[in-house]
Amino acid sequence: MLAMNPTLLVGPADWNAARMPKAEFVARAGALWRDIPSATGVIVYGDRVNHAELAYLTNFTPKLEAALALIPRDGTPQLLVGGGVNMLPAARSLTFIEELRPLRNVGKTVAEWARAHGGGAPVLIGSAFMPYGFHQEIAAALASGVKDKTAELRRLMGRKSARELAVLREACAALDATVAAMRAAQGSGAGATAAVLAGEQAANRRGAQDIRTLFSLDGGRTLRPFEALVERAVDPLQVYVAVRQLGYWAEGFAVLATSPQPCAERAGDVLRRAVARTQAGERCGEIARGIAQAGHPPHPVTARVAGNAIGLAIEEHPLIVAGCEARIEPGGVYGLRVGLSDQRGHAIVSAMVAVHEQGNEVLWSSPEAA
Repeated sequence: MLAMNPTLLVGPADWNAARMPKAEFVARAGALWRDIPSATGVIVYGDRVNHAELAYLTNFTPKLEAALALIPRDGTPQLLVGGGVNMLPAARSLTFIEELRPLRNVGKTVAEWARAHGGGAPVLIGSAFMPYGFHQEIAAALASGVKDKTAELRRLMGRKSARELAVLREACAALDATVAAMRAAQGSGAGATAAVLAGEQAANRRGAQDIRTLFSLDGGRTLRPFEALVERAVDPLQVYVAVRQLGYWAEGFAVLATSPQPCAERAGDVLRRAVARTQAGERCGEIARGIAQAGHPPHPVTARVAGNAIGLAIEEHPLIVAGCEARIEPGGVYGLRVGLSDQRGHAIVSAMVAVHEQGNEVLWSSPEAA
């Protein structure tokens, strides 16, 4: 689920060579070359909002201004960093790439790089996120034309490696600690702001790079970000939490309450059935249809999208929506959510599921669906 983005990313994003060694990134690039054998290299764009593909190939997360990676099939990769020469020292700790330069004169730089690696046909990753003028400069610099291969890379990103899955488990553990801290604060009578902040503080103590929250003041009917302090206690308190750990996201919905919540329990029943169905080879559209046919009125937040793949981006493809023919992939990690809303109440619950060749693994689940 997409939430508000911070203006400046401030959390720790240093490259951890012990957790994600250079060999991991080399293997990712090698898989891409096998998928696009005609490419002489890739030009990868990322900014502070859209950088999953850039991080997948370089580990680099732009903090404020955009960045561009030039990765040849044969040779040394370069990373062009926005913000000028003064930003290079800070950027070096964020990536394994050793050749860093300021992001300027994009067209000339790309043309020289392409010629230095035999001309040919490099491809673009992330061109849909580029400002129009930026994209035009790159296209004009490559006389042979340029094709976008973001979809091909995203298919590779869908299958998580053992190292990625280990990090996602850590992100889910941080999510669990965050929701538990919110539940404890809410149960003690803390106001809505204090309860949500207790969770954010728990995530920060675990070294979270980023945390995003939404909450409800009307029994779960709508969700909102922080706009002003809310000192009154809210019971039940519907929350949404997304936590990023070592670049990878975990997200979840939970209903915090001091008494049983029948609507949340009904949603939990539907979610458990959806989780059981999330197996390798199952069509995403069939999972969405099963949730819709449970016979409960859907919540507006979850009525259209019942889930999605998740990893370096909060919302990766495929989406679990009606009519989606994409199949659940072994090695994929998916967020599932079920929301109900009627005159008796409102609730949204969710789960994070890792899919294996045989069976699946629940990485995190709302307590109502555990």
